[in-house]
Amino acid sequence: MNDSTATSELDGSLAAQTPTSAVDQRRVDEIRDHVVEVISDSGEGAQKCGQSFASIAAKTGHGVWTVEIIPAEIEPPARSIEGASGNRIRVGSYYVNNGGDEADVVIAFNEQVLLGRERAGGLKPGCTILLENKWRHHQDPAIVTAYTSTCEQLMADGYQVREIPMEQVCLQHTNNPQRGKNMFVLGMLSGLYRQDLEVARAQVAFTFRGKGEQLVKRNLRLLEAGYEWATQNLEFAFEIPSVERKEAQIVVNGNTALALGIMASGMEICAMYPITPATSASHYLSDVFENVGGMVHQAEDEIAACAFAIGASYAGKCAVTITSGPGMALKQELIGLATMAEIPLVIVDVQRGGPSTGLPTKVEQGDLLQAIFGSHGDAPRVVMAAATIEDCFYLPIAARKIAEAFNLPVVLLTDANLATAQQPFARPQLRKEWFAAPVDQSAIPEGERPYDWDDTTGLYRRFTPGQPGGMHTVTGLAHDRSSRVAYDPATNEEGLKHRSLKLAAFQKTLTVPEVFGDPQGDLLVVGWGSTKGVIEEAVARVRAEGQSIASLHLTYLQPMASGIGDILKRYRQVMTVEMSWADRLEDDLITYENRRYSNLAWLLRARYLIDVDCWSEVRGQPLKPRMVTEVIRNKLAQGVSHV
Repeated sequence: MNDSTATSELDGSLAAQTPTSAVDQRRVDEIRDHVVEVISDSGEGAQKCGQSFASIAAKTGHGVWTVEIIPAEIEPPARSIEGASGNRIRVGSYYVNNGGDEADVVIAFNEQVLLGRERAGGLKPGCTILLENKWRHHQDPAIVTAYTSTCEQLMADGYQVREIPMEQVCLQHTNNPQRGKNMFVLGMLSGLYRQDLEVARAQVAFTFRGKGEQLVKRNLRLLEAGYEWATQNLEFAFEIPSVERKEAQIVVNGNTALALGIMASGMEICAMYPITPATSASHYLSDVFENVGGMVHQAEDEIAACAFAIGASYAGKCAVTITSGPGMALKQELIGLATMAEIPLVIVDVQRGGPSTGLPTKVEQGDLLQAIFGSHGDAPRVVMAAATIEDCFYLPIAARKIAEAFNLPVVLLTDANLATAQQPFARPQLRKEWFAAPVDQSAIPEGERPYDWDDTTGLYRRFTPGQPGGMHTVTGLAHDRSSRVAYDPATNEEGLKHRSLKLAAFQKTLTVPEVFGDPQGDLLVVGWGSTKGVIEEAVARVRAEGQSIASLHLTYLQPMASGIGDILKRYRQVMTVEMSWADRLEDDLITYENRRYSNLAWLLRARYLIDVDCWSEVRGQPLKPRMVTEVIRNKLAQGVSHV
């Protein structure tokens, strides 16, 4: 992942081509953090620009979190309000764990995508907008009218609009500015935030490595032109202090971290069927998995992918299948097979908006109950959820170990927010204990049975194909300890009991999650998944106002660790904050008797018999700290609303 030497293959003269300009006389505002958005039509490279800027900021010692802005359609019409594509980058002088509130600075390639972000509530009141000005002189009068009226309205609404001749300057360095404007904007951003130009150059060279020296040189010229333009033409700049890093970092998105974690876990088979937003994880694996002896199998559908993974696991080593919500629904029958046959299996569900096709490119947390209870009959499985990009790396290692130790399916939940977000974290150092032990092929002692469940834990020694004395029938039917099909009541119940005992045995290994904030008080906010950073930032803001509150974030949702119920009882009120639907009490028909709660609230209320309230938002966007802060303040002001 280290690309600090990415320019070494270029002509040495490039290093000397630093833009020359007058002494920088801009007003420089030192700030703690900023949220920047780069938006364009699809295909103009705004996402690559944003990702590159995030990497530059991370390499210069800043905290970073990115959020991809993705239109619902694959190729929406150009200059459409719904077609905004790009990236939101939060840069801070501290560890950043969420995408922040509304944007402080927006760079837009046209005014229509800008309107899309404004209507989505993405812009901070009075924020700075740097807008491509070529539309003011367009040959189509309707476009000119739309552009000028939008600019006038935005300025009347208090936004600081600066029109930028992006294409005009880019034409001095390329014949096709649509394919290079994003690197000019990257240079503008680097100049605006006083980033190290050498680091920016190295990032551009790394981004276009292997695509020809001339292409690298052209993009470097555009980068430098943007940097120089910002330095000479903008009267302001921002300085975000950096933090010295004492250990090497990597900057990747959640799907890449997931793929790296799968490789680090020792799993050697990934079976999948392409589905947004999970596909890029398997794409990355397809590029590199063979280098460590792994294989990606693209099946004909989601069901076949799960079946292939189960077959591979049956052969001796745990396999993984990666999907999203609709694929998870299709896999449920096969997950039940893995449960009944007690074959280890890891399923990764990168959640998106639903139901049905729903919001393929947008975030939601609606799959928790499906992940736990989705199969017909009683089909216990472990369910865990990643909260950070770093979790996306380490949790596949834990998932593989759990699946093999307890011979059951393990579901790892991530979501579209984590899948595409970038965040730096400490470069993992490979550890031998991450990998699975060699497949046990030693002879089976005479009389030992393939399902010789321990009456306390439900565990037993797993038989694998080829073991002397281990021949037996594998079936999805109810069976006895010898794997013989058996329908009698006692045998059926014995199997159900011991498969359930394995969850209890695993639950005894879990440690109580740490409370963030006051150990007891007026309110506890409980969350799971990618909402962790937002919830903790909101809790910190309210605690700074003198309120006695805290948050609790759960990694293991099934089973839950001992001690959680005791934590809940230490607070006067408990509520969850989630991105899954919950009925709102302000709606006329909704009462305490018929209200549908969000997923985690359902689970906590049922397990601990505590009046857990909930707040949720399912707008297809990551939660913002400002909104969650207001929710917490309102909850505190209302007091205990129902017992």
